[in-house]
Amino acid sequence: MPAARTLRIGIVGLGHLHPRLYMPHFQALPGVEVTAVAEPDQRLREAFAADFGLRAYASLNDLLKHESLEIAAIFLPHAECAEAAARCAARGIHLMVEKPMASDVKGARRIVQAARKAGVQLTTGYCWRFHPVARRIKSLIAEGAIGRVISAEGRCAAGRVTRYIEGHSDWMLEKARSGGGPIFNLGVHWIDLIRWMLADEVTEATGLNVHVNRRYDIEDQSYAHLRFAGGAVLALDISYTVPDAYPHGRDLYLAIRGTDGVLSWTPGFEGETETLFLCSDAPGFAGAPNQQISFALEPTPGYAGFMGRDYIARFVDAVRGTGEPPVSGEDAVAVLNIVRAIYESDERKQRVKVRN
Repeated sequence: MPAARTLRIGIVGLGHLHPRLYMPHFQALPGVEVTAVAEPDQRLREAFAADFGLRAYASLNDLLKHESLEIAAIFLPHAECAEAAARCAARGIHLMVEKPMASDVKGARRIVQAARKAGVQLTTGYCWRFHPVARRIKSLIAEGAIGRVISAEGRCAAGRVTRYIEGHSDWMLEKARSGGGPIFNLGVHWIDLIRWMLADEVTEATGLNVHVNRRYDIEDQSYAHLRFAGGAVLALDISYTVPDAYPHGRDLYLAIRGTDGVLSWTPGFEGETETLFLCSDAPGFAGAPNQQISFALEPTPGYAGFMGRDYIARFVDAVRGTGEPPVSGEDAVAVLNIVRAIYESDERKQRVKVRN
């Protein structure tokens, strides 16, 4: 059988925290090669191209004119992603658009429609689905380990706004370009993950955004209650207000509670042993109602470690026709519909139904 041809990847946009972090995954994955980058900032462009041996272009126009690509990895300001993705799709280029994929629902829908029309594969970076603890939680819920799910809780606090300024991505602090603050950039991970774990959709949202730093027009802290079609309620606490001294700069927590038990998890960090706590009154767990389930995970260089690696590998499989995209464009639209409802609830000071 002939060897699969190498898939050529173009990086679109460098004013983001993640392009450099994705490169170890691309470099380690057989059958793919990052060949070129497009970025208007000359200093960022030249440094990145020199570090990774790439051809560099000042615009997407020039990249598309001179390069033949199979995949575009798009890391632009969220408000610019839809136009860039549509142009790449029209050239038959598969799309890996960094989450949350656009600055609003309209932009995300445009990307989905462009990919569908062109017949190209599309995904976005909700890589927490690939964490083995998350996958075990999903399977335990399906097995009835905690009975009918009643509620869930998610906390995600990561860094301060200064990291975006230092990382050449201060557009993240402008709502018109980013779409919003921490609920838009961080909370979307937990929203997608709980939707996936429960195999259910959010129907109503109540949101409260707290604006502390008046130099920026995004919120610093977001709180939300989301009601799922099946009746479960998810409480979210999402922020950019972690102290600089906080270990690893992230404060993360997830719990799922049901009629027969609870699952709780404080995600660790690459190379650490993870622990999932299960407490269950379900008949099948009578012999071990309380369990500390450990996961010894090897450190993996690159964005989100082994989760980022597996996310990209699955997308490459989809491009080669041997699987489905790890996260669909429709998933991205669903998450942004929920975020839109959270913002509307905060503005209107009332519960809001999620529009599809």
